[in-house]
Amino acid sequence: MNNTIIVGVKDAQVSSHAVDWAVERAIARRQAVELVAVVGGAVGAVGEDDIVAEALTAAQELLDTHVERVRAAHPSLSITTRVAAGDPVRVLNEASRDATLLVIGSDYRGSSDRPARGAHGVRIVAGAECPVVVVPALEERPRSGVVVGVDGSTSSEHALRFAAAEAARLGEKLIAVSAWTPLSAPRNSLAVYPEMYLTNMQAATEEVLALALAGLTVDYPDLAVERRAVQGYPSHVLNEAAQDARMTVVGTHGRGALARFLLGSISQEVLARLATVTAVVR
Repeated sequence: MNNTIIVGVKDAQVSSHAVDWAVERAIARRQAVELVAVVGGAVGAVGEDDIVAEALTAAQELLDTHVERVRAAHPSLSITTRVAAGDPVRVLNEASRDATLLVIGSDYRGSSDRPARGAHGVRIVAGAECPVVVVPALEERPRSGVVVGVDGSTSSEHALRFAAAEAARLGEKLIAVSAWTPLSAPRNSLAVYPEMYLTNMQAATEEVLALALAGLTVDYPDLAVERRAVQGYPSHVLNEAAQDARMTVVGTHGRGALARFLLGSISQEVLARLATVTAVVR
């Protein structure tokens, strides 16, 4: 793995947000940036070669425009470009093998019944071999804090470390969130639970959170940390906490047989209703 941030760029305003986010991080962490544009949809029809060539030229011109803008503000930053023809999911997933981070944009416009991203975005995140940051087009308003979901799993440990590093870089408070959901039972449709059960679930969740955070102060002694152990469904709790945050970080399972198509349910649900810049970490 090299020290390069890959940014998937398309002809949309949100790509500028993704590029700017990646550039800011690269400067802070002394990393390089590579902008990648992919021309997809070719089927091998007669006369298609000229159309593909024109599309590749247009894609390169788009990347050059971003590079010119970035270099005007940050002349010392190492920034390169790459254009390719093919399946955007495959190209970006392959690019992620040697990257420290993959950044993509989302044209999400606010809460609605439709998902924030189509199948391509979800499959890119699911199949990537490095952490992926999804940058939506957010309205300009004050935001603070880095929210991270903690459940005691290995993937959430990785997410916690990633979130702590980002919070330290941004000079923000780390908001560590653990959610617990009462057991559902057919004969308990009114959701009446013994008080002892609820108390023990809360205590167990607080313990998981405390154990996860125990060693964090060694590496980040000046990092402000807020702990939240909350009753509720995890993705709902995380998105609510992230409404005013600068970033959300979630963990997801390793890359198995279905990894190119499926994420863990919680990370996929968080992506489906983006509240802020969101990182998915394995």
